[in-house]
Amino acid sequence: MSQLTAEEFAYLLSSAAVQRNVSNQPLGGKNVALIFEKPSLRTRVTFEVALRQLGAAPILLGSQESRLGERETIPDLARNLSLWVDGIVARVFRHVDLEELATFASIPVVNALSDWEHPCQALADVLTLTDVWQNLDGKTVAYIGDWNNVSRSLWKACEFAGFSFRAICPKGYGPAEGEKVEWYTEPGAVEGVDALYTDVWASMGQEDELDARVQLFRPYQVNDALMEKTGKHTYFMHCLPAHRGLEVTDSVMDSDYSLAFHQAANRLPAEKAVLISVMENHDEATSKEGGARVFGRPLHIDHHSLAQRKLWV
Repeated sequence: MSQLTAEEFAYLLSSAAVQRNVSNQPLGGKNVALIFEKPSLRTRVTFEVALRQLGAAPILLGSQESRLGERETIPDLARNLSLWVDGIVARVFRHVDLEELATFASIPVVNALSDWEHPCQALADVLTLTDVWQNLDGKTVAYIGDWNNVSRSLWKACEFAGFSFRAICPKGYGPAEGEKVEWYTEPGAVEGVDALYTDVWASMGQEDELDARVQLFRPYQVNDALMEKTGKHTYFMHCLPAHRGLEVTDSVMDSDYSLAFHQAANRLPAEKAVLISVMENHDEATSKEGGARVFGRPLHIDHHSLAQRKLWV
């Protein structure tokens, strides 16, 4: 999200909405490598389906090849894949590894999740809110629980969309000092919010902390009583998978105001929009500049700013 402007985010958002109603294949003949260091359901299925619907062939790397930096260096992996495929989608543990992959690849690299951000999820989340809110003015989104990659991308996406955003996290588990987020520590800060978002209390790699976290985060569980404290009709959001009975109860997850599965459905058009944008703009820049460019260098300036550089989202 830090690579985008508000205009670029709006472009991706409008493109994602369009992708639900088109069947053309703008990426016909393309091949895209999928790297999954972490287990995945929604991300893997939606990216594979998105690529096939767009006419591209997904190539899923095996478990040995997907562990970045183990079998061979990340720069060597990036250089090799750049010889054969047209793009890389990577779901990784460490964001620094993703950055290194993008630095040494001469093809687009899409962030399908790292420990720092989950931008494709955030794009789907805002798309979902635009589906259910006819009037977007004055809306407030709150994230409650452990500040993580999902909440960080959501915060930035809400800023782009013009929504007010607040974080509700225990002391020691909230935004970093440099992140200028409106942050509360008391669960009662849900009052007045229009959408309440939560995620697991222990992310992948933090499983050994779960018991201690359950005790700390129990007051932050999204249940019927907490939803009533908003004082208004409030939508519930979750990126999934949900640990029912921990961060959220069944009664909330399965309620009429739950958007969790609506969000999951919107992962597909959101990722199609991202894939089209990064790959078509990369092709355009390559043809006009005479060759693929290294990550971070400016590309041909076109009619919209998304085409100005190689972009990994």
